[in-house]
Amino acid sequence: MKVLVVDDDVVSRMVLMHLIDSCGVHDIVEAEDGAAAWEQLEGGLRPSLCFCDLRMPRLSGMELLQKVRADSALDAMPLVLVSSASDHDTVRDAVRAGAAGYIVKPFQQEQVREHLDACFTADDVPEAEAPGLTLRRLGIDAERLLAYLAGFREQAGACASEVETLLARGEPALARQQVERLHLGCTTLGLHGAAGSLAAVLQAPALDGATLRQALAALGRSAAWQARLLQAACT
Repeated sequence: MKVLVVDDDVVSRMVLMHLIDSCGVHDIVEAEDGAAAWEQLEGGLRPSLCFCDLRMPRLSGMELLQKVRADSALDAMPLVLVSSASDHDTVRDAVRAGAAGYIVKPFQQEQVREHLDACFTADDVPEAEAPGLTLRRLGIDAERLLAYLAGFREQAGACASEVETLLARGEPALARQQVERLHLGCTTLGLHGAAGSLAAVLQAPALDGATLRQALAALGRSAAWQARLLQAACT
């Protein structure tokens, strides 16, 4: 999945790109303002999602949104506006103009993750057990499984930094235990593809941070997709 980040403030742009990367999306394109972003889009760039600052020189976020919505080749692209302004009128105008969402600075990772999750498709998700089979195997209801999946994603989100800390302290055995717990959780919840990715991490002679982060990103997508399937079945 390719993501376009548009912001004239370098620090804000770097922070947002870091959060996106931390969510497991590494194909990120940046633009210094709306005009630069429009040049890339006119040139054929087709991101799955765009995060765009509201107030910028040359071409503002709202103006870029209007150009995107007026172009049949780009109209389906979700564009999330970001700004330090949180007043009701600004948010209302963004929604009316066709924004897929509105994030107020400073950025929160869960807000970014939510928009990323909404854009990935089944092709981006590792193999997993059908949620109905998981419910029957565990003998629980959908509400309980949704809670398990949400908690598991939080556990996985904290794992990479915890493993890095343990490795830096010279405690590889404890670091490996963290990954083993996640592997067991994947197996329990029927996330077979994610379990396979973590098994490969554990089979390596030493834990590799980059490989682990990729496996954790796959785990996050898998758990989010299972939750999406469950919610759709319950409505």
